[in-house]
Amino acid sequence: MNRKVPLEKIRNIGIIAHIDAGKTTTTERILFYTGRTYKIGEVDEGTATMDWMVQEQERGITITAAATTCTWRDCHINVIDTPGHVDFTIEVERSLKVLDGAVVVFCGVGGVEPQSETVWRQAERYGVPRIAYVNKMDRTGSDFFEAIDQMHSKLAANAAAIQIPYGKEDNFKGIVDIVNMNMRLYKDDLGKEFEDMDIPQELAGEAEKYRHTLIEKLAELDDHLLDKYLHNKEITVEEIKEAIRKSVIANKFIPVLCGSSFRNKGLQLLLDAVCDYLPSPIDLPAIKGINPDTGNFEEIVTSDDAPFSALCFKIATDPYVGKLNYVRVYSGTLSSGTYIYNASKRTRERVTKMVRMHANRQEIIDTIFTGDIAAVVGLKETKTGDTLCDQDNPILIEAMRFPEPVIQESIETSNKDEQEKLGLALHKLGEEDPSFRVTYNHETGQTIIAGMGQLHLDIITDRIFREFNVKVQVGVPQVAYRETITRKVNSSGKFIQQSGGRGQYGHVVIEMEPQEVPGSGMTFENKIKGGAIPQEFIPSVKQGVMDTSKSGVLAGYPVTDIKVTLVDGSFHEVDSSELAFKMAAGIALNDGLRKAGSILLEPIMDVEIIAPEEFMGVVIGDLSSRRAKIAAINSRANVRIIKAYVPLAEVFNYATTLRSLTQGRASYTMEPSCYNEVPSHIAEKIIAGFTSVSSKRDF
Repeated sequence: MNRKVPLEKIRNIGIIAHIDAGKTTTTERILFYTGRTYKIGEVDEGTATMDWMVQEQERGITITAAATTCTWRDCHINVIDTPGHVDFTIEVERSLKVLDGAVVVFCGVGGVEPQSETVWRQAERYGVPRIAYVNKMDRTGSDFFEAIDQMHSKLAANAAAIQIPYGKEDNFKGIVDIVNMNMRLYKDDLGKEFEDMDIPQELAGEAEKYRHTLIEKLAELDDHLLDKYLHNKEITVEEIKEAIRKSVIANKFIPVLCGSSFRNKGLQLLLDAVCDYLPSPIDLPAIKGINPDTGNFEEIVTSDDAPFSALCFKIATDPYVGKLNYVRVYSGTLSSGTYIYNASKRTRERVTKMVRMHANRQEIIDTIFTGDIAAVVGLKETKTGDTLCDQDNPILIEAMRFPEPVIQESIETSNKDEQEKLGLALHKLGEEDPSFRVTYNHETGQTIIAGMGQLHLDIITDRIFREFNVKVQVGVPQVAYRETITRKVNSSGKFIQQSGGRGQYGHVVIEMEPQEVPGSGMTFENKIKGGAIPQEFIPSVKQGVMDTSKSGVLAGYPVTDIKVTLVDGSFHEVDSSELAFKMAAGIALNDGLRKAGSILLEPIMDVEIIAPEEFMGVVIGDLSSRRAKIAAINSRANVRIIKAYVPLAEVFNYATTLRSLTQGRASYTMEPSCYNEVPSHIAEKIIAGFTSVSSKRDF
């Protein structure tokens, strides 16, 4: 089957931005002007096509990246509308991995906001060519040129205007195109009636000034333009457009446009810029993959005639067709009803159906071609990040990077009978969202869910209730404390039982001392000489020590970092047994823990915070209140990197606090470091809490 759209006419773009910059509103207008929808959806009214989830419509935010397809001029545009909230950054991450270009939306009032910096860095990491669109030019306080200045200072972007606004705030009426040197004046509220005219006299000087700046920036990147510029030769509109396109595709230049998506101004010109300046799949360097058989790098040829290769970048569950695997095709073609090879899992999968997505609506298609973004039905083993290819020509495309979760909660069902349903729900949601993790803590008996922020986990628990009909309760996870000793002691344990007939007798003497190297755990050594305890009972003694160490004497937490040496004991020819020595060893260990001044240990996290310099004081002050030890403070560009060691009990939900302290501009990573002694005043509270629970249980 032949493709309908030539490869050079395909645009795979993402709309990315800070929360509330107007991404979804912009996408809704794009769908309206391209004829994909016949009524403009509004985010505030919950009628936006792209915000199809119940939670999105209720909260007025985008939660999941939604894909759609439209046509403008002669170009076929695959659009992915991404979330702006930092909690759903994984959706931006995986979208950028498979896109060829991006429209970065900035708020005309807010300029470069914290999440703008985050999505910009993500686009930089994946080398995605961008154009910038300064939205909300009709809002009070909007400043197009200030937004461009912030792109230079905060993002180090080589950006220049290719349009300037005509009028501002409530008087924003049109857009001056400084490439074509004309002006578009809008005449109706829908933005469909407009007039292209000459630039008014009062704006001519400003337009010339910004056109000169644009040509200067382009001349630095284009030798042909530089030659004409230096020799004062006339530079044509086509030459400027060609230079912009080449510089954008090379990731060296950002053209800046303006408009008001809500007021329907500037969207057609934005679509023109997408077609004129953003790359098609064949404009970009061929991506590389690894041959799983040889381990060598191989280039993937961007052509329908090449062997099939695609990357699964997202999984969604549909109530009617089951699992949908979103794929981006890099080479070759794929037809429904055929088999493909999952090179990541080394298994064959059968494609039962393929659909082109329009938010949550589906259009069945028979074949997908190079450059397409579509959803495949029927894949059982394929997960996010897996490569799908032709079995005779296997290739592994580099998988995407998933951020580590920053917040944890414990979760349990209100009704124990629903435990199995909860497990199924968590498994399905984990498949869809790689930034959502589920673990079971055997020490505390809790199921722990982890995500990118409080809102992320709130949405997850809401979906568990609505989609899987499971009522859950969430709470703060328990800290996995440990118990150890501070000095060397000798201890003995006797287990004697007479109950008529054969009795039980076991007697052990052990030596207990702290481990020289923290983190060594529990070790057991046998130094029995002269057969004080027969050899066959030694494993039972060890077993007794290890079993008893799972619950200490202070607050029931596991015992660690103790070296136990069996030094003496006695036995009875008839009454000694494996059980008796196991019980005696447990008694000896507990006795030793009481004599050796047991202490509680708490997990310490290695935390690294990246924050703008102006927030360093408040961040360090907050860390000090959390019993943190600051290890180092380093500088990088205009940010400070603070390295600290903080007790885990003090950093639950730290992400929320850090965002509020730094206006959302700081980020952090956290990983376990070691165990340290719990301060005595905190240990007393932990032990008191355990004692009161134990006494209630005993009663």
